[in-house]
Amino acid sequence: MTIRRKARESALQALFSIDMLDGCGKDCDDEEIENLCRMIEVPPASQDYFKDLVKGVFRHFEGIDRSISDTSSNWKLTRMSGVDRNIIRIAAYELLFREDIPPSVAINEAIEIAKKFGTDKSAPFINGILDNLHRRFIENSKEQH
Repeated sequence: MTIRRKARESALQALFSIDMLDGCGKDCDDEEIENLCRMIEVPPASQDYFKDLVKGVFRHFEGIDRSISDTSSNWKLTRMSGVDRNIIRIAAYELLFREDIPPSVAINEAIEIAKKFGTDKSAPFINGILDNLHRRFIENSKEQH
């Protein structure tokens, strides 16, 4: 397993836990992220990317959820499973805010994580949402240039 895959899986565990306990959207300070890192036992090599993912999702939470909602017209975020919702949030963060992550990598990683942690329907569902998000993002970005 790659360092970044482990970071993504650990970020999913952290975001899912927060989502189920408190609801996502609140801010998570550095101390809380360090505590999550220890609780989830994130390997040292994956910690920097784990922290970036968790902080990034929190920093851009409203925009990420709005983008997901706008591209998933038949599915409200509240109807999505907690696992699927948080896998999509992580990948959306990478698609929208991490220029160093190729879109195909963000989408493929989300699909692989969905196969491991989600249901039989999670991977195709997540693929559809992220593909729509990616196309919408690409179209908007091309129109602005």
